[in-house]
Amino acid sequence: MLTRSLLGAAMAAALCACGGEPSNQGAGSEVIQVDGSSTVFPISEAAAEQFGVSQTGTARVAVGESGTGGGFRKFCRGETQVQGASRPILAEEMQACAATGVAYVEAPIAFDGLTVVVHPSNALSNISMAELRRTWSPAAQGAVTNWRQINPHWPDLGLQLFGAGTASGTFDYFTEAVVGRAKSSRTDYTPTEDDNVTVTGVAGNPGAMGYFGYAYFDQNRARVKALSINGVAPSPESIADGSYPLSRPLFVYFNAEALRRPQVQRFAQYLLANAARIAPAVGYVALPERAYATYAERARTRQTGTAFGGKQDIGASIEEVLARPLAAGE
Repeated sequence: MLTRSLLGAAMAAALCACGGEPSNQGAGSEVIQVDGSSTVFPISEAAAEQFGVSQTGTARVAVGESGTGGGFRKFCRGETQVQGASRPILAEEMQACAATGVAYVEAPIAFDGLTVVVHPSNALSNISMAELRRTWSPAAQGAVTNWRQINPHWPDLGLQLFGAGTASGTFDYFTEAVVGRAKSSRTDYTPTEDDNVTVTGVAGNPGAMGYFGYAYFDQNRARVKALSINGVAPSPESIADGSYPLSRPLFVYFNAEALRRPQVQRFAQYLLANAARIAPAVGYVALPERAYATYAERARTRQTGTAFGGKQDIGASIEEVLARPLAAGE
């Protein structure tokens, strides 16, 4: 399995056509702080690595992963210039940014299919949304502890659960899409902001179930098995057309004032110009080139706001997302 740092380095080597050694990124260089979603992390990390190799400027891009919620707290305090998010900015985060005078440019960067995985020895190949709800709802806590309790035809096997931490946009999305209410979940599972912990937990336990972004399944196909949901398997095609029930857009948000700085603007343009190559290389679905051109222009002209109204979006296709007008932001 590739670690995140090795993944970023591998993507830089594979995708950067310019070659050569990283440019000057010494102690005196400008630092661009990127944080947020662990799901978006592979895209941000690969872009940061490639940017460092290809640019002759003095900016260094530092990429963290506090989770979508934790990242937005930093972003709205002005501590970071770029925020990765596995869901749109929410109303309370819009208010937090408005309170500190942080305006933002929203850019969907790729599409993902939140993937439910089990141990390879598990005979199941499909799970319904109703069965997922039965597994993960608050009422299941301490009560649903065996696979047979989810479905009487399933194995008599102890159930161990792994999933996203509560600061994660993946947690917000999964709970709203599956349980019907954001942040509503049983709590007797192993939560983490590091999806590799879930990979390890599921791969090491025959009775385990977990969930994370499609990229982490794609990188670990030999270690975990993905379940179809309502008969639809996660794939680039089913994610792109929205037929996979847990398809979702991924985002980056740029601090609009920071985009006045040449190096931050340069990194934004680099990320958006190369996302169509990076996204599929790390396991996600790229947007059409015209979408990236639109978002690059928004970053260049610092058009602020969100097309999602401070709410999550469940089951939207790429075309639906692209058709939405940009509402004025705080």
